[in-house]
Amino acid sequence: MKINSFHDLYIEQLRDLYDAEQQLIKALPKMAEASTSNELRQGFEHHLQHTRGHAERLETIFEGLGQKAKGEKCKGMDGLIKEGSEFLDEDLNESVRDAALIAAAQRVEHYEIAGYGTARTFANLLGEQEAASLLQQTLQEEKETDTKLNQLAEAINVEAEKSTEELAQAGAKPRAATRRKPAA
Repeated sequence: MKINSFHDLYIEQLRDLYDAEQQLIKALPKMAEASTSNELRQGFEHHLQHTRGHAERLETIFEGLGQKAKGEKCKGMDGLIKEGSEFLDEDLNESVRDAALIAAAQRVEHYEIAGYGTARTFANLLGEQEAASLLQQTLQEEKETDTKLNQLAEAINVEAEKSTEELAQAGAKPRAATRRKPAA
C-alpha cells in the first residue's frame, strides 16, 4: 500500500497489527506446548483467546473503514517470533526454557503495546472514536498480559537460576544450549 496521507499511515498500522495478531495465533499454541510451568502454559492459552479477540476487534475497525482486514507481513513480529522460537528446539533445563519463553513473550507484548498505542493515537487524531476505544481495550489487555508475565518471571527466573546454580554446586556443568533432533 502506498502511503499518501496520515489516514493511509493509520490503515498501514492497523494492517501491520492485524498480521502480527495472525502470526501470534499460530505461535502461541507452540509456546504453550513448550512450557513446562502449568501457570505459564495456561497464560499462553489464555492469551491466545485474547489474541483472537484482538484480531476480531481489528476486523471490526477495518469494516468500519470500508477496508479489508489484510496487509503485508509484519516483519517486526515475524522476527520476534523467529527469535523466540529458537528456544523451542534447544535442549534446555525446563525452568530455563520457561524463562526464555517469558523473555520472548515480553518482547512481543512490548512490541504490541507500542503498536496499539500508536494506532489508538492515530485513531483519536482522525476522529475515529469507536476505533480508538477498541484499540484502547486491546492496549489495556496487552499491558495486563505484560504484568502477568512479569509476575510469572519473578518465580520462574529464580527457579531457572537456582537450578543452574544447583547443577554447578553438584559439579555438573550447566547444559549448553544444543539443538534437539527433530522427531522422526
